[in-house]
Amino acid sequence: MRIDKYLWCVRYYKTRSIATTACKKGQVKVNGDVVKPSREVYAQDVIELRKDQINYKLTVNDIPVSRVGAKLVDIYRTDITPKEQFEARELLKYSKDYYRKKGTGRPTKKDRRDIDDFTDETSN
Repeated sequence: MRIDKYLWCVRYYKTRSIATTACKKGQVKVNGDVVKPSREVYAQDVIELRKDQINYKLTVNDIPVSRVGAKLVDIYRTDITPKEQFEARELLKYSKDYYRKKGTGRPTKKDRRDIDDFTDETSN
């Protein structure tokens, strides 16, 4: 089965064209090699894909005939993504909460003190 069709069948991408685009951008690797969307995938292949700033890693158990339901996905793949990937995503979410948008003006006194404290900690 083609890699773009497989990723669509096991519900990593909503449409097959999105999966194809991800392959063309180089976000999908099979056994460590960047692949084209037409690359055939077989059982026991290791797929690495980058989606939503998370590097997913999965092993192919079996090839589905067509798109499968969400409850049946685990039959066809084994997710071996490290937990650190999901923790990094949570940290990124918290950092975006405090981010000041461009054009909001000068930093307040509190912002300036926080920046100074941060730079002092990193220099030590």
